[in-house]
Amino acid sequence: MQTNKRLLFAFCAFFFLLAFAISSIPKLTNNHHEVSQFPQTTPLHIHLHKRIQLQTAHTHCDGSLYYQLCLDTLTTILPDLRSKSLPEIISATINHAVNDVTSTDFNVTAIRQKHRNLNAREIGALDDCHSLLLDTVTQLNSAISDLKRPPYNNKHNNLQTLLSAAMTNQATCLDEFAFSRSSNKVRQYFHKSLRNISRQVSNSLALLTKMNVTTTSEKMTEEFPEYGELWDGFPSWVRKKERRLLQAAVGDIEYDLVVAKDGSGDFTTIGEALNVAPNRSTVRFVIYIKEGAYYEYLDIDSRKTMMTLVGDGIGKTLIKGNRNVVDGWTTFRSATVVAVGKSFIAKGITFENYAGSSKHQAVALRSGSDFSVFYKCSFVGYQDTLYVHSFRQFYRECDIYGTIDFIFGNAAVVFQKSNLYARKPDLNQKNLFTAQGRDDPNENTGISILECKIAAGSELIPYQTMFKSYLGRPWREYSRTVIMRTKIDDLIDPAGWLEWSGDFGLSTLYYGEYMNRGAGSNTSGRVNWPGYKVIVNSSEAEQFTVGNFLQGGEWLDATGVPYYLGLNENLLDFI
Repeated sequence: MQTNKRLLFAFCAFFFLLAFAISSIPKLTNNHHEVSQFPQTTPLHIHLHKRIQLQTAHTHCDGSLYYQLCLDTLTTILPDLRSKSLPEIISATINHAVNDVTSTDFNVTAIRQKHRNLNAREIGALDDCHSLLLDTVTQLNSAISDLKRPPYNNKHNNLQTLLSAAMTNQATCLDEFAFSRSSNKVRQYFHKSLRNISRQVSNSLALLTKMNVTTTSEKMTEEFPEYGELWDGFPSWVRKKERRLLQAAVGDIEYDLVVAKDGSGDFTTIGEALNVAPNRSTVRFVIYIKEGAYYEYLDIDSRKTMMTLVGDGIGKTLIKGNRNVVDGWTTFRSATVVAVGKSFIAKGITFENYAGSSKHQAVALRSGSDFSVFYKCSFVGYQDTLYVHSFRQFYRECDIYGTIDFIFGNAAVVFQKSNLYARKPDLNQKNLFTAQGRDDPNENTGISILECKIAAGSELIPYQTMFKSYLGRPWREYSRTVIMRTKIDDLIDPAGWLEWSGDFGLSTLYYGEYMNRGAGSNTSGRVNWPGYKVIVNSSEAEQFTVGNFLQGGEWLDATGVPYYLGLNENLLDFI
């Protein structure tokens, strides 16, 4: 009997101590959510482990746009979170997204095969999504590969770029189904999964901001794993002659192939030359396109790396097409020329979509080529002329013509010493020079217009008072566009910028103007949106220069294009 009393006493004491220990553990909270306690019936060691897991996940997820998703992901896929490094945690999150992308692509393909009543544009949109999802897998796996190889400080921009491109792909896929009620029904099959992928990538970008990044002289030896190690500021595969390529006169360039309509070259069409060009080249491959109008649709896909097209000059060598959404093409597929292969270069070429203003979206060129350069080129169209879709792009001494949103996309892109011309739109339309598509505050994307000219084209000048023109509007919630040291003519409405839809994005966008001139540059009547600002600090403006925004000092020398890294100090030296 005495023994039973002692056992009962010990048993009660144990439960009293257990209850006391559990009640002493502080409740976890943060500025997004309150994390509830686990049931007190959980064994103590398991309970403590889960508490530590949650506390660790809270630390990592704080600041994420999708906090609860981040918590759920980290506590599910990493059973021993506390022992994992931040690169391992980011890798695991990205890998989780890769699995979702793969399963979503399977559903997209199944829909394509199952539904027999789809129209041509819906079929095209599904094909676009399939391609974009495959690209996303490649980009996410490249990011995981980067995260496996320290040091990380010199890979931060590359990781941001890869993840930003992956997010852009999901948004592009959804956009392709925004044109009709029937297409929205098709989109419902995978809308939720695409949204979840974007949120996982967004959380990965937020986690990436927590990695310690230092800017030192190590940048001169930055590694881009897909290109090789840099040497003396250039990738090791760059030859000296390639560094002078774009500055040389046409007759002084050594070509690999020549295209001429009159039969005096190796081929009469550009497509034939591209077909025999090597895949995955590690040296620059140059195709010279002699003067003439080439009515072709070109797709320079991801296999065609290090490709250069050189023409005889703007208005002399022209590549023309007229695909458009009214005739059943998606915006993504309407481009006359598509450049996706890395390190694409074009010089002295006019890219045109001549579908006309009444045909709505009709792209002249779509670029998703990382480290792409366009020098002394022109882009001619109406709505959606130049699709700067993703990755890092540089345009120097180019002319861009259009009406609605005629420079659009979500690349990190700088236009330097270029001319942007508005054309005569349809009645009741407005001219909008830009529509930037940043979806997330941690993406390193945006449109930077530096020392350019914004003006009316010759066909608009007689009718300029009939149409309003604006610098841009927010296509996405975190749209980012800056215009610096640029001549802005009097066609621009005093408000400067236009809403997309009500107050959408007006407090989250970043639109800035810095030291512009011309009749349209007066900022006294500009919009008073929370996200708009007149930039007064040169250090803030420097963030959007070639050196800081594109890391141009690490790769542009290899192309031979003239450029400057920062703000040009000679105020009289711009157009």
